[in-house]
Amino acid sequence: MSHGRLFIVSGPSGAGKSSLCAALLKDLPHVVLSISSTTRAPRPGEMDGREYHFLTPEAFALAQRQGAFLEWANVHGNAYGTRAADIQSQLQAGHDVLLEIDWQGADQVASRMGDAVRIFILPPSIEALRERLTKRGQDSDAVIMRRVEAAEQEMAHAHKAEYQIVNEDFAQSLAELKAIFTQK
Repeated sequence: MSHGRLFIVSGPSGAGKSSLCAALLKDLPHVVLSISSTTRAPRPGEMDGREYHFLTPEAFALAQRQGAFLEWANVHGNAYGTRAADIQSQLQAGHDVLLEIDWQGADQVASRMGDAVRIFILPPSIEALRERLTKRGQDSDAVIMRRVEAAEQEMAHAHKAEYQIVNEDFAQSLAELKAIFTQK
């Protein structure tokens, strides 16, 4: 059995990475999503173990001290991490693994797993990003403002990825993303 490949998808909140990843997973059944752990509260409709492993700050800190995470970061006031054992078992089973994480986590994973493929999703502009976050209707104005400010800093790290996709047209962006996953 062949060993799977690890793909890291990063980008600022509101760039469309979650929507693109969900569509990709629907179309490419051989790709599995790595479920990250987080200390943030679930959003409406999210379930533990499906979107994230929701942990208390204490449980997250314990797992961190025990070395359970391949990467971890504090983003927008919450901790996020990827359990190393989850990734290794999927790769060894021959699955391609999609890891949707921020640039800090992508740097950590890339330093530990040099063969990981990095992809960065960019919004067409900061104005488009602000509009998307507002239309999403999930965050307060203060949170949106904080995410937009963070996005400008995050986008400065796009050059570290082998691939950058500007998500202006969803269908085109999805086609670009699929092409990366299906090349050998």
